[in-house]
Amino acid sequence: MLSALLVMSGIAILLGAVLGFAAIKFRVEGNPLVDKIDAILPQTQCGQCGFPGCMPYATALAADEADINRCPPGGEEGIRKLAELLNKEFIPFGGDTNAPKPKSLAFIDENTCIGCTLCIQACPVDAIVGAAKQMHTIVQAECTGCELCLAPCPVDCISMVVIEEKITNWKWKYPVYALTPA
Repeated sequence: MLSALLVMSGIAILLGAVLGFAAIKFRVEGNPLVDKIDAILPQTQCGQCGFPGCMPYATALAADEADINRCPPGGEEGIRKLAELLNKEFIPFGGDTNAPKPKSLAFIDENTCIGCTLCIQACPVDAIVGAAKQMHTIVQAECTGCELCLAPCPVDCISMVVIEEKITNWKWKYPVYALTPA
């Protein structure tokens, strides 16, 4: 019995050493360009660019497999930053890409919500709070307006509400240097 325990311990130590060596020897470094691109993207994970999230889109941009104008939540400001980082020409929205939509938030009609939790599972940023067979609600500070919660809702109790542009939530649409006289 003791000899079997010692043999198994020896095998475990040997395999652990081999795995540790392999992890160091064959370590794959990430692409720093992908990380820089991902930092520019809005992290909404909405899929409006045709990719399942911001990191796959950043990877495609780094490999020059996608256009820089495919991220509607990033807007033209995001396109300008990507063009500058990647040394590419600015490409406005158009063609097969969606133009940016006005900023909006999801709203759940409490009277029709059945608590199915399908919207919670679809939300990429955990902006929906609720429990099974209980009414759900949206955490407005977390909602990115990606609209991924709309499709799975079986009772269509979720709608998108456009946020009015006010002095408290507006921002410059163009960089400051573009507005100053030359």
